[in-house]
Amino acid sequence: MEKFINVVTLGCSKNLVDSEYFLAQLKANGFKVQHDAEASLARIVAINTCGFILDAKEESVNMILEYADAKKEGLIDKLFVFGCLSERYKDDLRIEIPEVDHFYGKFEIPKMVQDLNAEYKLSLTQKRYLTTPSHYAYLKIAEGCNRTCSFCAIPRMTGKHVSVPMEDLLCEARNLASNGVKELLVIAQDLSYYGTDIYQQSKLAQLVTQLSDIEGIEWIKLHYAYPTDFPFNLLPVIKNRANVANYLDIALQHCTDRLLKAMKRDTTKAETIALINRIRLEIPGIHLRTTLLVGYPGETEEDFLELKAFVREFRFERLGVFTYSHEDDTYAGENDIDTVPEEIKQARADEIMVIQQLISSEIAAQKIGLLIKVVIDRLEGEYYIGRTEYDSPEVDGEVLIVPVQELQIGSFYNVRIVNADEFDLYGELEAAI
Repeated sequence: MEKFINVVTLGCSKNLVDSEYFLAQLKANGFKVQHDAEASLARIVAINTCGFILDAKEESVNMILEYADAKKEGLIDKLFVFGCLSERYKDDLRIEIPEVDHFYGKFEIPKMVQDLNAEYKLSLTQKRYLTTPSHYAYLKIAEGCNRTCSFCAIPRMTGKHVSVPMEDLLCEARNLASNGVKELLVIAQDLSYYGTDIYQQSKLAQLVTQLSDIEGIEWIKLHYAYPTDFPFNLLPVIKNRANVANYLDIALQHCTDRLLKAMKRDTTKAETIALINRIRLEIPGIHLRTTLLVGYPGETEEDFLELKAFVREFRFERLGVFTYSHEDDTYAGENDIDTVPEEIKQARADEIMVIQQLISSEIAAQKIGLLIKVVIDRLEGEYYIGRTEYDSPEVDGEVLIVPVQELQIGSFYNVRIVNADEFDLYGELEAAI
């Protein structure tokens, strides 16, 4: 009888990588595998959950309940749950949703494989079953986090920062490149700390340099640097290596000294500004992506006005906002009163995004007339959809190109930008690269 499994992934790209490792193990054991299949004949379902913030937890619980109902209706035979939510609330979930056959923590993929009557193969620990389009892949270079941000429960779920040895990452990246991957999206909860635990110093710059030497890799993008202890030796690597994108994702969360201290971010407004200015000075034209947190306990209207002024002044090319939610096992969740009403939190988030939409539209308009290298991700409706070096999948804008000829998915083209809106660009094909 054919073994057929559907793996559903929720949450961040780090979870997606875990699912890809799991899928590779199952495929090697003769399973027919699917990922996020809406209509599936699979009788076994495994859900990789997120436990980061309230909305993510609710999405994970709802997904589990949906498949628990499917099991009760006889549509599936087995239901497994793993990942961050399961790591954090395993005992509670067992009681609340008894239809689930097994709950596993974030690091129990080997046990899950064995419980599926399969062999966990150590020889496959750097192999993945890609769920992304074949031309790009995420490369997770570390697990966990040593920071003590007062609002964040991630260290409770993932543990202390553990860097993946450089030789293992280079081997994995070479495997990906040999299978057609052209763009590496380097991810970790804290890129800045990479290597400190095993090499006694940050090795991010050295890692990125060696990744950029791999034949076939045309773009490398860096996600989730931490502003404190930022490795400045990374900046010349970004500037001088042609295939390291002029793009950096660095979550700042807030700007006022009072809120940064309350959040236990271990930095100040002056240090944050100095960091932004130095990055932009050393790498002209870099696009910075950041994330802000509004509605933190004690955030006053004065704090928020200062944050709005900060956003207007520093004009981040890419910016996202989320609202504070009390989290179990965090300093803020256990010691602070959630003083900001939900409607004010959401209103503040909306205000920031209105400001950012104007900034984004102005930055996008400056690209009209430019010839820009674009990778094609897909054909959708009347447009080919691509991205520039300043855009990562799912989180950033795209380039929409009216086809005048057939374009190859995963190939790079020179595109003349002819129009722009708040987040997306519109282009015309000039030449393949």
